[in-house]
Amino acid sequence: MERVYNFSAGPSMLPLPVLEKAQKELVCYGDTGMSVMEMSHRSKAFEDIIESAESLLRELMGIPDNYEVMFLQGGASTQFAMIPLNLFTKNKKADLVKTGQWAKKALEEASKYGTVNVVASSEDKIYTYIPKLDKSKFSPDADYFYITVNNTIYGTRYKQTELPDTGNIPLVGDISSNIMSEVMDVSKYGVLFAGAQKNVGPAGVTIAIVRDDLIGNAMDICPTMLDYKIHSKNKSLYNTPPCFSIYVSKLVFEWIKENGGVKGIQQMNEEKAAVLYDFLDESKMFRGTVVKEDRSLMNIPFVTDNDELNAKFIKEASAKGFVNLKGHRTVGGMRASIYNAMPIEGVKALVDFMKAFETEN
Repeated sequence: MERVYNFSAGPSMLPLPVLEKAQKELVCYGDTGMSVMEMSHRSKAFEDIIESAESLLRELMGIPDNYEVMFLQGGASTQFAMIPLNLFTKNKKADLVKTGQWAKKALEEASKYGTVNVVASSEDKIYTYIPKLDKSKFSPDADYFYITVNNTIYGTRYKQTELPDTGNIPLVGDISSNIMSEVMDVSKYGVLFAGAQKNVGPAGVTIAIVRDDLIGNAMDICPTMLDYKIHSKNKSLYNTPPCFSIYVSKLVFEWIKENGGVKGIQQMNEEKAAVLYDFLDESKMFRGTVVKEDRSLMNIPFVTDNDELNAKFIKEASAKGFVNLKGHRTVGGMRASIYNAMPIEGVKALVDFMKAFETEN
């Protein structure tokens, strides 16, 4: 069977050269005589892998020296607890912008350990926009300010030129669905984190990028495994990490570097998104659901005005090799996730199919 165009929101498609290299090295990695899945995480071979992965990530994202990079487990959802447990150091208070389901989950989790002030929300219009902020609603004594930089389900994003101005209060960003998709100034954030399974590698590894001064002040109740200091001190090797996921992530970092780095990838992503958004803006059947100025480069939700037509489109698209286009259950309709690994040919082919479907229906 031929490979399909996988528009899944995650786990998502990986670059074909990465899969082929992982396949080639699957049974025997280098001169070790074993698979990465079999080797000790304390071995020199795996230490080389994880150190290379960190070095590449630092280079590609421009991560300053005063930030720690950690390869953790538990997905972004564990970070919803890990962040307040480590950052509620003074007043046990945080500000948060509620822009979707994942921000809502982060709010609920952090509220178990302190007070969370929702400074703005776009829930009134089903999270189809990024709300404007009123600085008078910010908490001057907050321990951190939390945003979901790209909203996977609803297809909105913060432009890097329009981040909240939080002054001396650390900005925390969930970049699970847009990590390495566009150039970011890491120094504008106190913490960045991402589950790998959308834009970096297989499910199982979570990347946390944390400024040094925010490490080492965890709450007394913080479990050992959720303390950034433990993982930082042990170079992500406190316990057995998700070795194979880290290895594949390293291969993805190599692929990004070979394709012009994050700047080159961003250019490709902007071209891909324009192909689909331009069609949606002209179509008489399909329409995007997000306000233009807040559209994501990664996740593009769209609908027709008929639920039966939506279902027919999803079914026929899948039969043609355009899979996982069904929108999230809270939104309905369709969603095309066009992460870094999605080639522009896939987006153009999808648009061609949509044009044909519109003509026939």
